[in-house]
Amino acid sequence: MGVYLNGTSAYGLFQEDYSMTYYIDKTKILEELAPLLERKNRSKGLKYVAITRPRRFGKTVMANMIASYFGKGVDSHKEFDTLAVSSYPWYKTHLNQHNVIHISFNKGPANCQSYEQYIGRFEKGLLADLTRAYPLAEIEKSDALWDALTKVYEYCGGEKFIFVLDEWDYIYHQDFANDREKDRFTKFLSNLLKDNAYVEMAYMTGILPIAKYSSGSELNMFCEYTMVTEEKYSEYFGFTDREVDELYDRYLKQDIPERKITRDQLRAWYDGYHTKSGERVYNPRSVVLALENNNLGNYWTSSGPYDELFYYIGANVDSVREDVGLLISQIPVPAKVREYAATSMELKTRDEIFSAMVVYGFLNYENGCVSIPNRELMEIFEEMAQSQNTQGASWR
Repeated sequence: MGVYLNGTSAYGLFQEDYSMTYYIDKTKILEELAPLLERKNRSKGLKYVAITRPRRFGKTVMANMIASYFGKGVDSHKEFDTLAVSSYPWYKTHLNQHNVIHISFNKGPANCQSYEQYIGRFEKGLLADLTRAYPLAEIEKSDALWDALTKVYEYCGGEKFIFVLDEWDYIYHQDFANDREKDRFTKFLSNLLKDNAYVEMAYMTGILPIAKYSSGSELNMFCEYTMVTEEKYSEYFGFTDREVDELYDRYLKQDIPERKITRDQLRAWYDGYHTKSGERVYNPRSVVLALENNNLGNYWTSSGPYDELFYYIGANVDSVREDVGLLISQIPVPAKVREYAATSMELKTRDEIFSAMVVYGFLNYENGCVSIPNRELMEIFEEMAQSQNTQGASWR
């Protein structure tokens, strides 16, 4: 047991989520993942799964749940016995039976000033975990992670590992790393995961698509599932209409002196996204917070690349400002959305900006048009427009 290898932190967070009044059981995603571990279904390509979604769509909650189910560092049967996954015939075959390496890449060292500090934290931590867990592998401090893991596989009976990597693209939004160092990180992931016998499965999440950062073949082993282009896995990220109905029923059963939320208001405020299959999806974090607080409001915290994006729209592309005026008037705008959109300060065209805003979750994309999904996001756009109007810019 260690910090990254078969740790308990993910389980502790999963327990917190599980105990919440408005927890939704999404363990059916394991029906997609568990078969990838069966010998009859083994395939080089299938075992690499990348899920890209906007922030606050449940990626971290899902990663913690997946690590808690597969990981042998804890006994999590008490929770999972009550969830949908327990009905599958292979349920106990995989419950807490695998080595799991769980890394949240947005958790870097304190006051991180360099790429070496950032990547060194993960390398040293995992190397220490492996050394402690496999003393017979003769791991040395100078070993690269992939060399250490190969030693474990070779010297310790073919031990394999499931990698659960959350927020893999975090570093690409950080100023402490330059472009060359960001390329080094991409190659680090490739060396760690690609064509290595010790990889039983790799499950990776992020915001922006892998294609943006993998210019060559470094990460081409991943099957990538996005909200716009892939139907598979769509139901597991965000809340469906049926799930929000269930949550609202729980809300009605709570001992609340004065209920301030109607079901229609939840739809108006937090619905509006559409998956590739056309299913409606709600922002899960906002729905839960609204019900917990008994208050409709804007629970979307603007930070990081989002601030830059709004600045870019307001300051640089006149045609985009005009289109935003139409969007605020609830008029969908035609756009060619490409999910390989660059990071915000590199955007040069109207379609690139709108593509990034779809990827970040600020816009919905359907039938060739972008639109503002709901009241929550409309407030953000209106605030931005008002701010620009006071500076003399025209939005309508």
